[in-house]
Amino acid sequence: MNDTGSVPSAPAPVAPLPVDRLVDGFGRIHTDLRVSVTDRCTLRCTYCMPLDATFKPREDLLTFDEFVRVVAVAAGLGVRSVRVTGGEPLLRRGLPDLIARLVAVPGIEEVALTTNGLLLPSLAGPLREAGLHRLNVSLDALDDEAFRRIARADGLDRVLAGLEAATAAGFTGIRVNAVSVRGITEAQVVPLARYCRRAGFHLRFIEFMPLDAESAWSGAQVLTGHEVRQILEGEFGPLEPAPGTDPGQPAVDWRFADGSLIGFIDPVSHPFCDRCDRLRLTADGQFRNCLFSTSEWDARALLRSGADDLDARLASLLLDCTAAKRAAHGIGEPGFERPVRAMYQIGG
Repeated sequence: MNDTGSVPSAPAPVAPLPVDRLVDGFGRIHTDLRVSVTDRCTLRCTYCMPLDATFKPREDLLTFDEFVRVVAVAAGLGVRSVRVTGGEPLLRRGLPDLIARLVAVPGIEEVALTTNGLLLPSLAGPLREAGLHRLNVSLDALDDEAFRRIARADGLDRVLAGLEAATAAGFTGIRVNAVSVRGITEAQVVPLARYCRRAGFHLRFIEFMPLDAESAWSGAQVLTGHEVRQILEGEFGPLEPAPGTDPGQPAVDWRFADGSLIGFIDPVSHPFCDRCDRLRLTADGQFRNCLFSTSEWDARALLRSGADDLDARLASLLLDCTAAKRAAHGIGEPGFERPVRAMYQIGG
């Protein structure tokens, strides 16, 4: 049982399935790869990084050629969507070029990007021209003081300008991700909802997870999706479940009376491990099968080994990583072990 009193969902084991797809021991088929391109960031959000963060040497990060090669191998195993993350991915010089190359990988149907938005005013156009399909922008508060309290830096005006630039560049279906932290963000719920409804953005509230580098997380800080929904309903009236929610998405969508959508990602109070279809590649080339994995599979060592059968060996490594995936992350269960790496080192 987790800190909020609910039991994490977990699939039951199934018989082995064909090895040419990324299928784990519980029958979950993996079609989504999260690719972190840097551990550096322009902010120091409390739920992600310490103020005195240390970063990997540049030579330890994968090159664009290496990222593309891994994604091509993953596509051959059934991966269809790639999300580029960080740190702050827009800090990676020449990122639009990488986006264009990932879009061109055979089998990849969608390339998306998660950003804090600070650099979007100058990069939204180039990203759109590169073929980026979708944007997620992190925005936890619309009040300068609350923004600084969470991000430990200024920048709210630049994030809002970045969202305007993304809209002007032609991006549609922009998602705004807001992390909910008890005692900090309650007053931001309604303003964020009003702003996103007016702008046409798809707002999603995310529960605070134990991935902060300073290990300050506790269950008492989790402002649950249910509580956020109650705040919204107190202002806007009843919400109702939205039909046709994509089962592969971590968010569960609800809708207002006017039909506009709002999503809730509740990994602590209502884990969605049973339908998880994600794998991860860190900026320094490690495969991970869960945000909370305590093991990694070293793709960088293979990529730089000079092996003649590199693609086959990368495929085998990715299959091994997938096969080792646990039934659930285990937050709140006895024996839960926090990952050694924080969110910014894993990739959001």
